[in-house]
Parts: sequence; structure tokens; C-alpha cells
Amino acid sequence: MKHPVNSLKTTVFYLVLAMVLTACNPPSVFSTITLLTKPPQERTWWTPKPGQSWQIQYVDEINLDVDADIYNLDLFETTAEDIQILHTRGIRVMCYLNAGAWEDWRPDRDDFPEGILGKDYKGWPGERWLDIRRIDLLAPILTARLDLCAQKGFDGVDPDNLDGYTHETGFPLTGEDQLAYNRWLADAAHQRGLGIGLKNDPDQVQDLVIDFDWMIVESCFYGNWCDQTTPFIEDDKPVFAIEYTDNGMQLSDFCNQAVSLSINAILKNRSLDAWQGECP
Repeated sequence: MKHPVNSLKTTVFYLVLAMVLTACNPPSVFSTITLLTKPPQERTWWTPKPGQSWQIQYVDEINLDVDADIYNLDLFETTAEDIQILHTRGIRVMCYLNAGAWEDWRPDRDDFPEGILGKDYKGWPGERWLDIRRIDLLAPILTARLDLCAQKGFDGVDPDNLDGYTHETGFPLTGEDQLAYNRWLADAAHQRGLGIGLKNDPDQVQDLVIDFDWMIVESCFYGNWCDQTTPFIEDDKPVFAIEYTDNGMQLSDFCNQAVSLSINAILKNRSLDAWQGECP
């Protein structure tokens, strides 16, 4: 436990230092001191535990009878009543939203300025990549989605497409751009009392494990890159993996490896309907 007297002395020291520097009017230094004097954020949001079972469904009528500790459901398609039903059974619910690409069927589609819409997302009709460098323009839209997620009663966020910098988006995105955006999104979720998972983005796991509460990966066994999730596992944060039937995957192809890596893996149809295969 931090000693209260020492904490007070430290805070007073930085405040006095900030006042002295402000008198000299160096804005960049003052910003740094402001961050130093800001108390560390206390965790007030839900975080899942390794080994918890889960279900993910985005299409058709939601099957609320699946025996799972966690459900992953669409932000816009899921009602507050559905979430309340699950909560009464002690089930936590993740809120799926697309954070890296625009979708032409969403109710807030007209809120996105044309200038931040990039190339079509190949293989996903109706989707276009976003210019994640423009957090100033994306923030009002994404925070409104996070607010809706919290208002409906979701416990956490599953933000999709957090690795746009590795795709042909139409924008010169860099790894640093992606890190800045992903960290901003994680902080925005936490400020609203929502846990948040890192979706894919395996090459930046080491940099982002401190900012996110769990990880969700797709086809990592099929693509042979599941070992990149190790920083989350070593930090006692769960890794949830989805393998897809249209890749020809069967439970026997990955379950033994998933257990050995402490990854919670399921088999799903690409449409993400209610059906799923669970490892024994």
C-alpha cells in the first residue's frame, strides 16, 4: 500500500514544479507535469478470468440458453433486455463494435466524414477502412458507441479491426498510429467502466498488453501464430480464440494445442451464428 504522507509529498512536489515551469511558459513541459501529477487510474471495470467459457453470436435471433460464462454480442443488434436476462444468470456480456472500419448498414453510418473513409475492406462488402490518425474526428463517434455499450449494460468491449496499419487502407498508417489509436480506445472504454479486449493485432501484443484486459484472436491456429499471444497469458489475462469451419478447421486440429497454451478456443461458422464447437 502506498504511504499517504509520501504520496502527498510527491504530489506537492510535482505541483510546485509545475507552477515554476508554467511561469516560464513552456507548454510541452507543463503537459508532461500534468500527466505526472495525475493519479494512476484505479481499475473499476470488469475483467474476465482465464478458463471462463464463452459464446459469440452476431446473426439470427440470439440464443440466450447457451451454457457459457461470457457472451460476445453485437452492440446495435442486442437489446438491454437481452443483457439483463444474461446478467440475472451471472453471465457477463462483451459488446462487439467495429473500431477500425466503417459499415454502411450501421445506424450511425452518416456520422463518419467522407474524408476519413478509405479503401473497401476486401472480402467484406459494405465496409471501408478508417483513417485512425484522425482521432479528433473519430472520437465523438466511437465514444458515442462506447456510451451506448455502457447504457445497455454491457460489461466490456470487443473492438474489431485494430490492425488497419497492416492492410491497404488507402492511408499511410504506421505502427505508431495504430498504437496511439488502440491506446486511446482502451482508455476511453475504461473511463466508462468497460473492460476491453485487443482484437488480433499480434505484432503489437507486447506493447499493448498493459492497456487491454484480454485478447480475442481469429484463426491463429490456422495461421500458426497463436504463440504471439503469450504476453497476455503470462500476465494472467485470458486469450479467447476463434477458428472457422470455412478454413476446414475441426476441433481435433487445435484443441490439444489450445489447452497446452492456456488459450480458450472455440470453433465457429464464419457467419457467427449460434452454433459453436467447444474443446473437450
